[in-house]
Amino acid sequence: MNQRKRQFYEDSSLVLGRICLKLGLTPNLLTGLSLICAMVSGVYFWKSEFWWGVIWMLATAFTDMLDGSTARAGKMGTVFGGILDHVSDRYGEFFILAGITMSGAVHPGWGLFALFSMIIASYTRAAAESMGKMENCAVGIMGRLEKFLLIMGGSIAEVYLPVGSWPRGGWLEFALIIVGVTSLITAIQRLLYARKVLGNKRKV
Repeated sequence: MNQRKRQFYEDSSLVLGRICLKLGLTPNLLTGLSLICAMVSGVYFWKSEFWWGVIWMLATAFTDMLDGSTARAGKMGTVFGGILDHVSDRYGEFFILAGITMSGAVHPGWGLFALFSMIIASYTRAAAESMGKMENCAVGIMGRLEKFLLIMGGSIAEVYLPVGSWPRGGWLEFALIIVGVTSLITAIQRLLYARKVLGNKRKV
């Protein structure tokens, strides 16, 4: 997600954050709810109930969006809250992709490839922002939301469209391959962007 899209996304979601505040929901509580939704999604994928897996993935993405918008709306953002959110997101991605991999719908190698690639893209951003003290390194062709949309689209196609010529899976396996490749490209883009911004800046 580029900076302009991110700014629009953050501004437009503030109204939902204000609603959460009125309901007494805190950002950290919403982060926990997002992780629980991801765990439930992973269980449904593991049971090959792809539609329910997709529905709970949507719930994961929605509550993940709400924690940030609630923090901004109430000026409740904290350093620990940001760390908790990033760690929770990685756990959530693990549960979802582990469920998909264990379902047998995709080759285990592609499941691991997608999981590793998503984590390394996120880690590259985290390292640039923490070690490099960069304000934001959320650049690249593939953000978390786009990856989720690809996985959900592949899951729905897996249910309704004939299986292709892939060894074990079909559309869902193809979606994971795209997620894996584009995540690696995103990690490289973030490294290059960090290099451009930081130059030869020395460690303090």
